[in-house]
Amino acid sequence: MLSLSLNELPDYENKELGLSDWIIIDQERINDFAKATDDYQWIHVDEEKAKKELPTKSTIAHGFLTLSLMTHLGEKIWKVKDASQIINYGLNKVRFLTTVPSQSRVRLKMKVLKVENLRSKGYKVTGESTMEVEDQDKPAFIAEFIALFYF
Repeated sequence: MLSLSLNELPDYENKELGLSDWIIIDQERINDFAKATDDYQWIHVDEEKAKKELPTKSTIAHGFLTLSLMTHLGEKIWKVKDASQIINYGLNKVRFLTTVPSQSRVRLKMKVLKVENLRSKGYKVTGESTMEVEDQDKPAFIAEFIALFYF
């Protein structure tokens, strides 16, 4: 894990932060997400129908499930050790590029794109997160995120 101080953030503009470990997106996680969001579309939860009708021959994860893992996996990649507060400021854009079949392994790659000074209170960081799917050419998503880091 990359551990840096708040004052080092500007040095990471346009630099890769690293990769998370692989995690498995299993059916239990997909079902739990469906329950939490009331999104029970059959492509996510009906294993028998998915075997017959989907090209993956399995259910697929919700796009927002993979996106929701960005914070957890990001915390495995890097941390700013002396920030008094870190705020998720949102996303500029997200593109879902491929499906994540049940039992797939995914990992996150992160990069800092831009670091802006917040009037000596900290920094606004715009970055890019890419969710890779093992053995697939395209990532599950690419998202441009914004986070605020305060002294």
